[in-house]
Amino acid sequence: MVKEVLIACVGKPSAGKSSFLNSDLIRVFSVTDAIAKVGNYPFTTIKPNQGVAYLPIDCPCKRFGKETQCKPRHGSCVDGVRHVPVQMLDVAGLVPGASEGQGLGNQFLDDLRHANALIHVVDVSGTTDASGKVTQGYDPINDIDWLRSEIRSWILNNLLKRWPAIARRHMATKSTAIDTLQTQFSGYGSTFSVVAKFMDKLAIKDPLETWDDAMVGRVVDGFLDERFPTVVALNKIDMADADKNITKIMRKYDPNTLVLTSALAEAFLREMHKKGYINYKEGTDIVDTKDDLPDSNLKPLDDKLRTRIEKVQDLVLYRYGSTGVHDVLKRAVEMLGVIPAYPVKSLANFSSGTGINKGGAFRDCILIWPGTTVREFARIVHPEIDKYYLYAETVGGIKLAEDAVITEENNIISFKTSQNLSQTSSENNPVTGGADKKSASNKK
Repeated sequence: MVKEVLIACVGKPSAGKSSFLNSDLIRVFSVTDAIAKVGNYPFTTIKPNQGVAYLPIDCPCKRFGKETQCKPRHGSCVDGVRHVPVQMLDVAGLVPGASEGQGLGNQFLDDLRHANALIHVVDVSGTTDASGKVTQGYDPINDIDWLRSEIRSWILNNLLKRWPAIARRHMATKSTAIDTLQTQFSGYGSTFSVVAKFMDKLAIKDPLETWDDAMVGRVVDGFLDERFPTVVALNKIDMADADKNITKIMRKYDPNTLVLTSALAEAFLREMHKKGYINYKEGTDIVDTKDDLPDSNLKPLDDKLRTRIEKVQDLVLYRYGSTGVHDVLKRAVEMLGVIPAYPVKSLANFSSGTGINKGGAFRDCILIWPGTTVREFARIVHPEIDKYYLYAETVGGIKLAEDAVITEENNIISFKTSQNLSQTSSENNPVTGGADKKSASNKK
């Protein structure tokens, strides 16, 4: 169960967005059966495809020796690696001039406002031009620059058109700069917290009514950095000319925001694994064939398949360590700083129901925003828990204050309530137990 996390996959047409999403744990769109169309021509994706990707994280079941009892309600857990669902959005292709309505620009930018973070898929091979048409020798560094430029122009132009009126209203209402800016940025999915954070970083002392166009532009830049953290997936790394482009891009941009990927290689390896030709460990360079495991049930490879697999190994896996697809999603979520939290009924066996391991251990993993308190988490898990809340405790029987901030050190939490809520909790919500009669009585 994921709360409020939505990552948008963006980029120009034919950069590989749809291939990337279809390869990312394959199940990205399986919930809605809205498999993204794939084609080497502009605007294959006309309307945004929305679905679910699966974020691999270390599950606490391994730390506590509960791997065999771990049964996630959503996603899966294999040998202590948990795949947590995250909402994904594949939006229509972006082209230069989108902020002025070119291509599908208006639709693209409107879809974008719902996302918490962006994955920008770039064709690092340089085989598609700015509009997504097949070419040779295109410099992909242009794509990285103009994506931000288009989003910036969209927001900045909207602000500057109304800035005199905004400044007048700001003075008339005697509002703070944060209040005024949040009113303007709310349409882009902003919150007071987002505005407060980037304004604190900018440390602007001049009154808002005195800001010129350059200062407004600086404010928009600060907003973009905070509101739309972006990971750049340098895709098609196994194609000719990719190496020289990668070197150039690495020199210009923060390497922490760049991930080398081959979405088609990932999709191919998954398909071969599914058909029983190889054992492929996702996110690694480990590929076993019948030649490696002669006593296994793997199917033998013909010369054509063997050559294709060896090519993927040589051009992608052995050079880069993996196809990079897993790393992109992980990097995007890391930028958001969300924390996995586990509501359980029993801290003895980490189950969610009554009886020994009823329903399995660590049934639920909920991604929460940084700074979320224990009481706020109770409200997220189920309104009834908040209504009848008594106290919360974590591993070791340590009681947590209501205003304690949840971190990865105290993210396994058992809530005690004044009523037994197991009858009011549905299958889609973690089942929590009531306090014993003595506790409930003391509460009264």
